[in-house]
Amino acid sequence: MTRNDHVAFEVADMDAALEFYTQALGMRLLFRSSNVEVGEDYAFLELEGGNLELIQRLSGPPFERPEIKAPYCPHLALTTTDMAATVQMIEDKHVPLVKGPLLVEGEETWLYVHDPDNNVIEYIQWLSQDHR
Repeated sequence: MTRNDHVAFEVADMDAALEFYTQALGMRLLFRSSNVEVGEDYAFLELEGGNLELIQRLSGPPFERPEIKAPYCPHLALTTTDMAATVQMIEDKHVPLVKGPLLVEGEETWLYVHDPDNNVIEYIQWLSQDHR
């Protein structure tokens, strides 16, 4: 059986990224550490069904923010049970909206936001029992 362990995003500034993910998106920081041998600062945030790892290079070429463009891949997809509340949260927390909410009637509604480093996060609400 295959089980998701974690998804990773590269970030330019670990402190700013952690503030975004914990304060704006409400994720819980599990731990933060550095690996001097490979030149990385990293942190793990709790997600149901796996975790999110943030990685900041401590050496090597400078980080270049990816361009945000459709189809918004790669991205981290998070489930919501209330899209209206999610929209209100991203407005209240000033989370940058990329696109949405979008709707496939009777099936799903979703939107895309991004973090300070242009990593894309999708919030999706499944409206059909077939997709849950």
